[in-house]
Order: sequence, then structure tokens, then C-alpha cells
Amino acid sequence: MRLSFMGTPAFALPSLTALRDAGHEICLVVTQPDRPAGRGRRVVAPPVKLAARELNLPVIQPEKIREPSVVAALQDCRPEAIVVVAYGQLLPKTILDLPPHRCLNLHASLLPRYRGPAPIPWAIIRRETVTGVTIMRIESRMDTGPMLLQQAEPIRPQDTAGTLGDRLARLGATLLCQALDQVARGTARLVPQDERLATYAPKLRPEDTRLDWTRDAHTLEALIRGLVPEPGAVTQFEGRRVKVLEAVVEDTAGHPPGTILAVDHDRGVLVATGQGGLWLRRVQPENRRAMGAEEFARGYRARPGAAFG
Repeated sequence: MRLSFMGTPAFALPSLTALRDAGHEICLVVTQPDRPAGRGRRVVAPPVKLAARELNLPVIQPEKIREPSVVAALQDCRPEAIVVVAYGQLLPKTILDLPPHRCLNLHASLLPRYRGPAPIPWAIIRRETVTGVTIMRIESRMDTGPMLLQQAEPIRPQDTAGTLGDRLARLGATLLCQALDQVARGTARLVPQDERLATYAPKLRPEDTRLDWTRDAHTLEALIRGLVPEPGAVTQFEGRRVKVLEAVVEDTAGHPPGTILAVDHDRGVLVATGQGGLWLRRVQPENRRAMGAEEFARGYRARPGAAFG
């Protein structure tokens, strides 16, 4: 099929390459503009732009998808379908109605559960055991369109948003190719979503990333995994902002939440929670590199009896 592809982060890369390898003609790639990133705020190109350049595919980077120039570029391209994978903007009706086979989206959840922009982190944070991917036709309301295909994927006990996202990206790329084959053959079957089962995965806010040590250890450990690699779960130590990148639950009780109970060369820093404790394994102090928690304890004098805020 002749396709346009819209996507931005690394999650979209397996789909882009899979579509190209499957023999589809990608006439245009649409991605977000280059943005400042990292500690130095250096302007960097989105992963999809870099991959498209390597594949010698034409790329545009509109600030707003509603710009008339974008609609004109897509009309000139004459795609049979538009494929969207984590693009980052809602498509207007002028684009949704443009291709004869409409706009198809890869969403990283088992819709109608976890509609919204952050399904992978929230599935881990809420301690789900299964998630998956859905291929759906895009409609005007976010993530509400009829579904073509779905496939489940277990959430492993040690999964982070990064490791789970990598698996879902590969799984979704395979499913996307299957869905397009069905569309091309005229055998695709659209299944409406059950609105009664819908849940939402909103954009992560700063307050969603804060470690509240009065909560139980399992809840905090899931929060930490759900926020790796970005934006990271955050706490405070003596006025310094610290990201916690890895932690292990420990059975302990009877201590004020946030109190450091032990520092161990191999296990890290043990911190009391509202129920149980957490061995902090890897942390990242503000404006510093990531490091082992024991190294942090030595460098920042985090001794037993001190407390995280």
C-alpha cells in the first residue's frame, strides 16, 4: 500500500522499519520538530526523523499538524492510508478523512483500557499484570475508534516502562503489518470499543512522579519502575532533588517513613515506607550522573537515621 507515516519517539521506529521491509511504499513521514533535550538543552532531532533520513524517506516537521501546508503535502502524497504511532498531536478531520482507508493507529494498551498519552507507565504504576497493543481506526475523540486487531503481553515483575515499551513496540509493529494486509485484501473487521470498560492514562504530571514515603513499598516500587527511563520517580535529600531509578522491596516495619535504616555495599540504601521498606539500588542526584545508591550514600553522607523528604 501507499502510506504516510506519523510518529516521533523511539517507540515508533520498529513500525516504520517493519512497514518499509514489508514492501509498503511510504510516501511521506510526519514527525515533531527538533526540540531541546538533556542537561545541556541541546536541540536534537526526534528518532523518527533520523530513521526516515537513513531510509531516504521524505520528512516534514510541522509545529502544528493543522497547518494548511501539512494537508497540502498529504494531498500531494495521495496515501491510501495514514499510519500513526506515538505522533504526539491529535489529527484534524481534514486529515482523518483524507485517505480512502482512513488513519490507523498503534496504541500501547488493550483498548478501551488505558486510553490516553501514557498507557505504558500507568499500566506498571497501577500494578497491572497484562497489557498489550491495539490497532485501531482513528476518530475525532482520542483513542475511541473501532479496533482491527489486539494482542496481549504480560507485564513481568521487573519490567520498567522502557523494557515493556521495547517489547510492545516490536509486537505492535508486527500487528500493524498484519492489519494493513487485511485492509489491503478487504478482509479487515472493525470492532467497536465497549465504553463501559474504558479507563484513562493521562499525561504524567510532576506531582505523579513524587515518592510519598507514607505509601506502601510495593506501590512505590511499581511507581519507580513505571517512570524509568523517563521522567523518573523523585524524592528529596537535604534539599537536593534525587531520582530513584531502581529499588527492591524489603519486609520491615516500625520506622518513620522516609528514614534510612541501613547502607550496604551490595544492596544499597534501605528506606522505610508506610508499609515495608525499599532497598534503593540506583539513584541520580540533580545535575549528576546516575550512580549506585551506596555510592550516593558515601558522597552525600546519607547515614542511617537520616531521612528522605
